Amino acid sequence: MKSKVIVYLGAIGVSALVSASAVAFERTSGGSTTVIKEGANAFSQPAANLPMSERIDFSVGNSFFRNPWVSSPASTDARDGLGPLFNTNGCQNCHIKDGRGHPPSPGDTNAVSMLVRLSVPAMTEAERQKLIQYGNIPEPNYGGQLQDFALPGAKPEGKVALTYSDVPVTFADGETVTLRQPHLTVTELNYGPMAENVQMSARIAPPMIGLGLLESIPAEDIYALADPEDANGDGISGRPNQVWDIDKQRTALGRFGWKAGLPTVNQQNAAAFNGDVGLTTSMFPHHNCMPSQSVCDEMPNGGDPEVSDNILGFVEFYARHLAVPARRNMQDPAVKQGQDIFVQTGCNACHVASFTTAKRPELSALSEQRIHPYTDLLLHDMGAGLADHRGEFIANGREWRTPPLWGIGYTKEVNADATYLHDGRARTLMEAILWHDGEAASAKQRVLAMPKAERDALIAFLRSL
Repeated sequence: MKSKVIVYLGAIGVSALVSASAVAFERTSGGSTTVIKEGANAFSQPAANLPMSERIDFSVGNSFFRNPWVSSPASTDARDGLGPLFNTNGCQNCHIKDGRGHPPSPGDTNAVSMLVRLSVPAMTEAERQKLIQYGNIPEPNYGGQLQDFALPGAKPEGKVALTYSDVPVTFADGETVTLRQPHLTVTELNYGPMAENVQMSARIAPPMIGLGLLESIPAEDIYALADPEDANGDGISGRPNQVWDIDKQRTALGRFGWKAGLPTVNQQNAAAFNGDVGLTTSMFPHHNCMPSQSVCDEMPNGGDPEVSDNILGFVEFYARHLAVPARRNMQDPAVKQGQDIFVQTGCNACHVASFTTAKRPELSALSEQRIHPYTDLLLHDMGAGLADHRGEFIANGREWRTPPLWGIGYTKEVNADATYLHDGRARTLMEAILWHDGEAASAKQRVLAMPKAERDALIAFLRSL
C-alpha cells in the first residue's frame, strides 16, 4: 500500500503530499489495526497488526463467542451450563456477524438480538446507595433483564412484543420522512406480576468492532471533553458515567453499553454471559434468577463458575482485537462535502473524530494507535423522544452514550436486517439523525433546513466511515 501511495504522490507532485497523507491516514479508522474487508465478514477480522503468534488466541475466543452453549450435563463440558433462563444460547446470535442487532418484527415475540432491561426506582436511601455499585434496583420478580427463553422443564420469564406508531417529519424543502415510535409490551409473565413502577428499556446488540481501542483511550482524554454545566455555552454538556469496576472494587469511567454502564471489555463480556446466556463467571458468580424463581437451584448447572477465567480471557482477547474496517470512497466529492457538513452542523461536538490510545505494552496491537471512532464516550441528553426514563448509575432516563460511528457504512452488508439507535427504531441513517434532540436539537434543525443535495452528502459521508 505504501509503495502505491509513493508512486501516486510522485505523479501528482510534492504540493499534494500533505493532503494525500491526511487522506491515507484518515482511512485507517483503527490505526494500524485497520483491515480492508467488505461484505458480511467485514466486522469479524482480527486486528491487522496482531502478531501471528497471538491469532490462535483470537480464534479460540472466536469459537466461544460464535458457537452455541448447551444445557448441563453435557459431553461438551467446556461450554455447558446454558440457562436455565436466557435470551440466547450464543453471543453471535445477538451480535450478528459481530455487528448490530435488530428488534423483532411486528407480531414476532422472538426478540433474539434485542433484550429488555428492567428496574424500579430507588425509593430509599439504602437503595440509592446500592446504585453506586449496581447501577439499578432490579425488578423484584424478574431482576435486571427479561429472559424470554428457558430450558425444557423451566418457563421463560415472558414474551416481548413491539408495535410502532408513525411520526412524520418534514424538511424545509417539503420532503417527508416517517419515523416509527416504538411501543414495548411484555406478556405471558410466568413468575408473578411486575412492579407497577417497573422501568423497561429495549436494547439491540451494538457492533463489536474496535472495543479494545475504545478501552485504550486514556481516561483523562475522555474526562477532558466533559462539560456537564455547559461552561462554554455551546449547548453540549456531555458527562462521563461513573460505574462500578468489579475487578478493582471501585468506581471507574464507564465506556461500554448504550449508557456507558460498563468500564471494561471483560466486565461487559461477563455481564452478557450472565444476563443474556445464563452463565456464571467469577465476576458474576450467581445465576440471573430472583428469589421467586427457584428454577436456578433446581436444575443442573455447568460448574462453578460455568465460564472459567481462562475461557473468559480468550473471549476478552477476541473482543478487544476485532478490527475496524477501513473507510471507503474518501475521494468522492459528495463524501468530502458531507464531511464538511458534518462539522458545520455540529455533529463532531459529540462524535469526536480522533484519539490516540495509551501505551499498552501487554497489548501491543492496541498501543499508541491514532484512531478515528467518532465518539466522545460521554453521556448526552438526547431529548424526550429517545428517553427510556430509566437511569443507569449516574446516567438519567434521557441520557445516552455517544455511539462510535466507525464502520457504520458497513452495517447493512454485515446484517441486512440491522437497524440503528438503542432500540433499533431507526431503519435508515437519516431516521437516526432525525430522532436526535435535546443537546443535538440545533444540529437536527440544521439538517431539517438543508437542501436535499446536502442531506445526501451528509449520508454519503456517514456511509464512508
